[in-house]
Amino acid sequence: MKKVGIIGGSGFIGSFITKQFLDNGFEVKVSATDISKEEKYQHLMNLKNAHHLYIEELNVEDKAQLKEFVSECDIVIHSGTPFQLTITDPEKELFTPTIKGTENFLKVIKETPSVKKVVLLASVAAWNTNFPMPAEGKSFTDTFDENDKRFTSEMSHPYSQAKFIANQVVEEFIKDNPNLSFEISSVSPVMVMGKSMSNREDSTSTGMQFLIKNKIAPDEFVQSLFDNDVPFAIVDVKDVALATFKAATTNNLHGKDYLLTSETYKVSDVHEMLNDRKPKSSAEIIYKNDLAKKDLNMSFRPVLETLTQ
Repeated sequence: MKKVGIIGGSGFIGSFITKQFLDNGFEVKVSATDISKEEKYQHLMNLKNAHHLYIEELNVEDKAQLKEFVSECDIVIHSGTPFQLTITDPEKELFTPTIKGTENFLKVIKETPSVKKVVLLASVAAWNTNFPMPAEGKSFTDTFDENDKRFTSEMSHPYSQAKFIANQVVEEFIKDNPNLSFEISSVSPVMVMGKSMSNREDSTSTGMQFLIKNKIAPDEFVQSLFDNDVPFAIVDVKDVALATFKAATTNNLHGKDYLLTSETYKVSDVHEMLNDRKPKSSAEIIYKNDLAKKDLNMSFRPVLETLTQ
């Protein structure tokens, strides 16, 4: 039985990734920042084949713990970097755990002979830190795919900047290590939505869905989304999990970074769909998913299906 280690495997997206591997006959090791907080991962114990599931405490900034966690794993999924929009200390809350965590992770993986495949859960921010606003030089109606130049700005949200820099760390690592004994691939989802597997209330994705559904603006960023009726490119959480699994179990994808995306709707239409009403406008295709369709044989759910399930 092959073994996969999933860092962040009990989070909003990570839970569905964990389910994919359990459903497909893997022994699964999931990280927990504090193993005493069982409410964070208890929902995973109800999954099919949960007798092949193990929870292990891990601080990604601790190289010794990280080395122990990935030992004997054939595949490692890193989906454990923080996704948070409300912060008080960007360096401590975002930049250090995201960037330093990625650097530590890559060093440890390089020293772990059992690992044959690594998939990093990146973000659309690794391609455009202005998301959901257009990248510089583009309009809201211009398409974006993996052939476009990556864009970053110091004016972007610290979360987006941290994810962009972490992606640069990965690219430099691949360039500096041309003879690795394992493959590294990345998946970069746009705004991930869908129904959560757990009752956890610490997911930024589910929190954003709640705010849009109820038209609540706790800060200037969310208020600007409503004021400008910003178009959002959206992808279903289940599709992100399936694409991650396929990237992990498909050979010859080394160095690839896949945009995971379905359709784009304005915030006002997302609000309608989250309240079980039909959108007033038709879907647009802004962020394109052709590469994921081609290499991973993916087909992405329509946003209407994601938001009204």
